[in-house]
Amino acid sequence: MPVGHVLDRSRQNTLKRRLTAVSLAGFGVGVIIGTGIFTLVGVEAKEHAGPAVVVSFLVAGVVAALAALCYAELASAVPTAGSAYTYAFATLGEVFAWIIGWDLLLEFALGAAVVSRSWSGYVANLLGLPAGWFGEEATVNVGAVFIIAVLTAVAVAGIRESSRLTNVLVVIKVSVCVLIVVAGLFFVRGANLHPFVPPAQPADSGASLVDQPLIQAVAGLEQSVYGVGGVLTAAAVVFFAYTGFEALANLGEETRDPRRDLPRGLLGSLTVCTLLYVAVALVLTSIVDYRKIDVGAPISAAFQSVGAPWVGALVGLGAVTGLTSVMMVELVTLGRIGFAMSRDGLLPRRFSEVHPRWRTPHRMTIAIAVLVMLLAGFVPISELADMVSIGALSGFLIVALAVPVLRRRNPELERPFRVPLSPVLPVVTALACLYLMFNLDVFTWLRFGVWLVVGLLIYVFYGRKHSILATARTDGKPGPVADSGPGTGPDPETDGKTKDEGPGDD
Repeated sequence: MPVGHVLDRSRQNTLKRRLTAVSLAGFGVGVIIGTGIFTLVGVEAKEHAGPAVVVSFLVAGVVAALAALCYAELASAVPTAGSAYTYAFATLGEVFAWIIGWDLLLEFALGAAVVSRSWSGYVANLLGLPAGWFGEEATVNVGAVFIIAVLTAVAVAGIRESSRLTNVLVVIKVSVCVLIVVAGLFFVRGANLHPFVPPAQPADSGASLVDQPLIQAVAGLEQSVYGVGGVLTAAAVVFFAYTGFEALANLGEETRDPRRDLPRGLLGSLTVCTLLYVAVALVLTSIVDYRKIDVGAPISAAFQSVGAPWVGALVGLGAVTGLTSVMMVELVTLGRIGFAMSRDGLLPRRFSEVHPRWRTPHRMTIAIAVLVMLLAGFVPISELADMVSIGALSGFLIVALAVPVLRRRNPELERPFRVPLSPVLPVVTALACLYLMFNLDVFTWLRFGVWLVVGLLIYVFYGRKHSILATARTDGKPGPVADSGPGTGPDPETDGKTKDEGPGDD
């Protein structure tokens, strides 16, 4: 798809431009800080990296920052819904666009399901609710299904309402993170940080080949934990904690000044979150020996173990609010990715219709939410979480490669933000993403392959025949601009103004 068509369609969008750099930063922090800071930091410290989980977060943060630079250039040059999917369509072609779009749907749908089950567990712990309805052993996790249903209604009601709720939750969540760091300084024990990088040791005897990181399996190495290899494996896993900043790029058509605000929102939110992750990881591993960390509620349990249960209770509250904001942003993002794919004909065009009053892609948001509720209700966290990082990393790899391709194909395109040292830095970013993917286990790669095969079958038998490029080939005309459905008339909230003149709410 020519870049010019993408930009023209963005200018004619039926979504309201209401978001500012502050709103975008709130969305970014809202989706990034969640399961990673409240759960993964303890799990990976105990199982793979020890106190060096701090380094794991730094490595993952550096790779995420490199990817954010690439996202920032593309988002400022091609501000549109769909983010990596649309960038791939404009630079690498329809097949790559479908693969990355299908991949992003996997990443955010599974991510929302994982977080909803974590939310359900924290709420049960705080309020003493029955584990048979809210715990991991529940046949149907009612709490997870309930919270997805409630947040879907908010997401459908409008981007302004979504951003306001998310920003309130972000303030609470960041305040709790600061409390963890400040309160934790009074209980730090330097002895718990030694050895900082525990020596490598063989993995449990019950581990099979498919549980081994791909790079170890290919190299024929003995499966091990801790050491440098454990730190890198933890970096690949905790990358899940950074999956979220790319959600901002999906909001290009709803941002007041996307060329200025998108780069600021992307880089600003990522910087704040990386600093918080590193600080919390350092405090946790200083308070308690990494071998004694409670992987279920690591931070709350750590404070309880040193006689500060009131801090643990506040951490539980922060976890509930933090995970709520993560789900909110992921549901909004899923709707926008599906909206872009449907608008291009790769999914049924009915899903690209926007609500006549709320100006949101309500059909797609609700359809995706039903899938998320099914996953959240019936599939355990352990079977969901492994796929999120590989989906995010593969998406970042495509975005990194798209930067030099777009510069070569469209050198005249205005780029308010430019990645420094291109094409070297984008290539380094792509290689870094690929290397972290190699540190994920074999079983994750197998499931990822199955997902891609299913997606390609859908593309071959439906998307390829109905896409805007197929329409152009059949009609001998340029591909059509988006079918915007019933929402193309005057907006009742703006009394007939253009959609870019929406009220300055945020």
